[in-house]
Amino acid sequence: MAYDFNQFKKTIGGVEEWIKKEFAGVRTGQASPAILDGVKVSSYGAFVPISQIASVVGEGPRTLRIVAWDQSQTKEIEKAITIANLGLSVIVDDKGLRISFPELTSERRVEIVKIAKEKLEEGKKQIRSHRDVIMKDLQSKEKDGSLGKDDVFRYKNDAQKIVDEANKKLEAELSKKEKEILS
Repeated sequence: MAYDFNQFKKTIGGVEEWIKKEFAGVRTGQASPAILDGVKVSSYGAFVPISQIASVVGEGPRTLRIVAWDQSQTKEIEKAITIANLGLSVIVDDKGLRISFPELTSERRVEIVKIAKEKLEEGKKQIRSHRDVIMKDLQSKEKDGSLGKDDVFRYKNDAQKIVDEANKKLEAELSKKEKEILS
């Protein structure tokens, strides 16, 4: 009987997607609408992402334009971005909001890399916890006799190989983001 790692692989794939989204939200010197994905705006009694109440488009390499579909929401959007403390300048004009990405100082770049590394560690921690679930399952199958020691040993090695491969992918994402931040 072969052990089914499909759910484990799907879960790890989910962690990889999560880390990509997290890294997309980490600020670099370039304007990216993805940085606003985590910002929630109070709109008619509910907190919603900016993308659900306004359009966000790039105006230049370091500027975004946000145009609320309901102009009365402009102040709420400005307030939410300010509270999120993303280090962005928000200017309200007759067309909506202009978000400027200031030039990053070298100290700020180092801080941002640290934040990205913390997110990487969080991702690795999630993968380890999923691996631990697999290991416990294999142990219990060995105890109840449905798997032999050799099979359990082989499946544990297979699980570890999957974890190592996922960690390499996460590290590659970090190094790509690090280059983007420091350049």
